[in-house]
Amino acid sequence: MPSSPDIHFEPIVKLATIETKTLEEDEDVIIKLRARLYRYETEADPPEWKERGTGEVKLLKNKGDKSRIRVLMRRDKTLKICANHYVLKDMTLKPNCGSNKAWVWNTPADFADEEPKAETLAIRFGNADHAKEFKEAFENCQKELESLEDEKKDEEKKDSNKEKMANGEKTEEGSKPGGGGGDETNKVTEKLEELTVKEKNEDKTKEDKKDDTAKEEAKTEEAKTEEAN
Repeated sequence: MPSSPDIHFEPIVKLATIETKTLEEDEDVIIKLRARLYRYETEADPPEWKERGTGEVKLLKNKGDKSRIRVLMRRDKTLKICANHYVLKDMTLKPNCGSNKAWVWNTPADFADEEPKAETLAIRFGNADHAKEFKEAFENCQKELESLEDEKKDEEKKDSNKEKMANGEKTEEGSKPGGGGGDETNKVTEKLEELTVKEKNEDKTKEDKKDDTAKEEAKTEEAKTEEAN
């Protein structure tokens, strides 16, 4: 039986390749794990936990702004977002019903539905090791945020002090332009006073020596005059 010839049809309409962006291009992945997410629905009567999706949960850090770290989770296949909120330093991951594989936390603004909404979320991992790994990464992010905030406060304090010194005002350290501050200033002042007193004493000693020398010379001259007479 003869083989059928290869048939090729040119497409009537050519579609250009479109590059889709996930908005994750400017972020570094801190951690990525598979999990199942739940949302506590307070609108239900009575309130209850409802599954929001299964997929990969990520912790993402913005490359340009390290103070922006978020939790992002997409559902399998559809890739629809089911969790999207920033990590805040006051968030706490609590065990869910005593399980070592699940955590519960609150967020004041989750953007999974595009509009910010306060949510209570729970996440369950396949094993305790993954749950522990996620918690450690989450808390390390919080420590980093706290450290960045402290650095920012220090910089603001320095800038404020510079501005006050430029205006001749007293700074938070209790110093004024060109004057030093606190105990350190007192110590420097005391040292300057000691040096001044020492210099004055040295000058007085020199003057006394000059006077004594002059008196001795005068006595010698008188003695010579008497001998001549």
